[in-house]
Order: sequence, then structure tokens, then C-alpha cells
Amino acid sequence: MAPADKAESALRSHVTSVKEDVMTGVSFMIPFVTIGGIFLAVAFMVAELPFTEATTETVFEAEGSFAWYLAEIGNLGLTIMIPILGAYIAYAIADRPGLAPGFILSWAIQQEQLIEAAGTLVGFSADGAVAGFLGALVAGLLAGHVARWMKGWPVHSVIEPMMPVLIIPVLTTAILAPLVIVGLGVPIAIVDDALTTFLQGMEGANALLLGAILGAMMAADMGGPINKVAYVFGAALVGDQIFGPMAAVMIAGMTPPLGLALSNFIAPQKYSAEMYENAKAAVPLGLAFITEGAIPYAAADPLRVIPSAVIGSATAGATALWLGVTMPAPHGGIFVFLLSNNALLFLACIALGTIVTAVVATAIKPDFEKTVADVETETGPNAQATARTND
Repeated sequence: MAPADKAESALRSHVTSVKEDVMTGVSFMIPFVTIGGIFLAVAFMVAELPFTEATTETVFEAEGSFAWYLAEIGNLGLTIMIPILGAYIAYAIADRPGLAPGFILSWAIQQEQLIEAAGTLVGFSADGAVAGFLGALVAGLLAGHVARWMKGWPVHSVIEPMMPVLIIPVLTTAILAPLVIVGLGVPIAIVDDALTTFLQGMEGANALLLGAILGAMMAADMGGPINKVAYVFGAALVGDQIFGPMAAVMIAGMTPPLGLALSNFIAPQKYSAEMYENAKAAVPLGLAFITEGAIPYAAADPLRVIPSAVIGSATAGATALWLGVTMPAPHGGIFVFLLSNNALLFLACIALGTIVTAVVATAIKPDFEKTVADVETETGPNAQATARTND
């Protein structure tokens, strides 16, 4: 085999291995996304009922109410899913010794106070920015590979039993903590600050351009720091009685889970069996304006899924702002669509973004190796009959 062919084969093997490791993390993360998203969606629905104390805007402030309990449980699920992703990516690479470092490191870069303190080392104020799911994905890969490297160390037989439960987890965390906090958290915070300044300079700009930028930001990291910059920008303008950007932000934030779920339903051969189950949960999450419902798709195939979601959300956001659609509520999704100045256009923009996302994702994604159709074929009546015949 020629050197070039050997290099290409090695690269393909490595990419396949990384993809399998990431898919392991995604498969363990999906139940947390589902629980968190469903509870939060139901909380918003309950909060809009006439006899409840809370509203979608105040549900996290109505302490002790039924909607508040549901929202808090939902928020826990959507918060813990990020370190779970990093933890099980590391677990897939290094087995048990990688699990705890992957969790701790992925969790550390979601802590505002840690990133803020690290930012002071370079004379920068992080101002609440965290690393999001993309940071957790990188942290999980790093933790897994460092832990696996340590597993290969030749050690005395007395020390060997302590390696997987003590030495490897502690050393991996100690080595990587400064790297991921300063090397991942601080750069993301710097980008976050630059985006905030940029958006503030965009006020009063062309509606199509501003809507497209806000929409793209909502889909870029699906609940991460870029998404939060766009959301805060829209929510802050609601306080100034400017409701157009908030409509673009909300519509664009609903589009990724809905569009990717639609793509999954119409082209199941493009997705794994686990993703088909996630699609069923992504629909209520998207309708409730919980963009995190799309994270399992993005984590499994970021190079295709994120551009698809960005294109769909940018289209939806630009269309909404161009058509003058408004939204005075900073949260709630489908539960508050009647508050828009044009409820039908609000829904139409969601549908447009959903379709664009689904079309782009379906067009650029290749067929997956083993899909839900394959699983159903293997476990269906014909397969069972074959099994009995073989017996």
C-alpha cells in the first residue's frame, strides 16, 4: 500500500473511531435531554393556564407552584446533559477511568465563576459566558485520550489496583483542568463578548440582515454562549418595547429541533436508531422553544447538522423580522404564539425554517451505517421467523 493510501486509511479509521466515541456520549445524553425538555415544556404549558400563579415569563420565579417544580426538574435535566455528553465520550475512549474526568471537566467549563476567574488571568471579563456543548465535546475527547494514555503506563503491581479509581482520574483532571478552563472557556467568553458588542452596533440595521444574524446565532451552538448572546439581545429589547428581534430569536430557536426531527422522520436512513427516538422528543422541545433538543444531532454530526440548522434558522429569523412579526414574551414558544402581532405569520416562519433545515440536512447527510429501519428489520416478524427456522 502506498504511503498516501496508508495515511488516508489511518485518517479514516481515526475519524470513524472519534465518531463512535461521540455517538456513545450522545446515546447516554438523549434520556437527559428528553426528561429535561418534556418537563420544561409541560411547565410552560401549565404556566399559561388561567388558574396558575406563574406565566412563561415568571415560571422560575413562582417558587412553590406546580409549574415551578416542573420547570426546575426540566432545567436540571437540560443542565446535566452537557457534562453527561463529555463524561460518556471519555468513557467510550478510556472506559471507567475516563468517566469522572470527562464529567468534571465538561461541568467545570459550564461554571460562570470559573470562567470569570480564568478570564482575569488574561485581563478579560467573561461576563457570564460558558463553553456549552461544543466545549464539553472537546473536553470529553481530551479526557478520554489522556486517561487511555495513562492506562498504558507500566506500574508496580501494588499501585495497579489504584490506577483506574484513583490515580488516572485524579491526574487526568489535574492535568487538563487548567487547559480546558483557560484554553476553551476563556476564548469562548472572548468571542461571546465580541458578538454582544457587534449586535449592539446592529440595532436599527437592515431587518433582513439583523434577522438572519440573530437566527444563525440561535442555531450555531443550540443553547450555548452564542445562542445566549442572541437571546439576551432580543430579550433586552423587549424591555425597551421593541418586539421584532424577540420574534426572530424565538422562531429561530424553535427551528433546529423541529427541522432535524422532520429530516429524521422523512429520511430515517440518514440517522442512527437512537436519533429516531430523539426525534420524537425533539418535536415538543422545539415547540416549547428549547433549542437544546437539537444538541444530540449536532454532537453526532456537527459538520453537517450545524450548517443545516444555521441556514434554516437564519432564513426563519430574517423572514420574521422582514415581515414585521413581533413577540412581546421572552419565552414560551408555541404556548405564547397568540401574543404575536400576527400569529399566522409567526407560525408560517416557524414552518419555513423547519422545512429549510430539514431539506438541507437531508440533502447533505449521507446514509447512516445502521438505522432504525435496519433495527426494525432485524427485530421484526420475518427476522423472528428466520431465527425460529434456524433453531
